[in-house]
Amino acid sequence: MSSIEFVVIALASAMFMVIAMLVGVAAAYLARRDDSTNATALTRAGTAFATTLTLACSLVAALAATMR
Repeated sequence: MSSIEFVVIALASAMFMVIAMLVGVAAAYLARRDDSTNATALTRAGTAFATTLTLACSLVAALAATMR
């Protein structure tokens, strides 16, 4: 793997991490606006964060496979 490919994959991973954090925060905010408890809001945020990271990992793996 060349250094350019490594940088592209690292930047894509960092971007997806930021997006996953924003999705988690948005899910917690919407849950609290719906009068959920703090525990429920954190559960929804964690689920949304994990789901977004799972999708992102799949996309980064596909990107890495196409760059070979």
